[in-house]
Amino acid sequence: MKEAAGLRSSSNPHTLAAAAIAIGALAAISMAQGRQAGVVADLRGEQRVYPAPVNLKVLPKGSTGQQVAKIMKEWEGSLGVHCGSCHAEDREKTDQDGKPLLDFASDAKPMKTATRLMVAMTAWINQEHLAKMDNSGVPVTCGTCHRGHLEPEEFKPVTKGPAALVNSPQAPERDESRPQP
Repeated sequence: MKEAAGLRSSSNPHTLAAAAIAIGALAAISMAQGRQAGVVADLRGEQRVYPAPVNLKVLPKGSTGQQVAKIMKEWEGSLGVHCGSCHAEDREKTDQDGKPLLDFASDAKPMKTATRLMVAMTAWINQEHLAKMDNSGVPVTCGTCHRGHLEPEEFKPVTKGPAALVNSPQAPERDESRPQP
């Protein structure tokens, strides 16, 4: 992701402000859900308390460790990655098995920068476009495009069969009085 999927940072203050507002709104939703959940449980079902996060640039600075962990787990599932994909190892700190711990504050990995840009992009889409549409539905998230994969799979439209006829001139007239499947 050399250029973070083609995204470039913008110096337009209106775009940056809108992205910041949208990110704050998305984080507030996640944090509200996190407050309801309380302490985060790990994969074994054990409860875990997370330390206060540092070096937050996209999420609100007042986020708790539990709130950030919940958001990270959502992103992990949406992208099919693990913590080490974005977070560098701290070779000076190890766990009980001698394996290096992660330095969550470090910006050493380019993937972390790309992730921040992508989060800003989804927030911008939601704030500047979907929010202006009536009944826009579910907001855009990482999973909207990635669907559990680091690299989004190529979209291949249906070109044969009944689905291909929907917008073609050969499509039969729709009877609006009949219930649609």
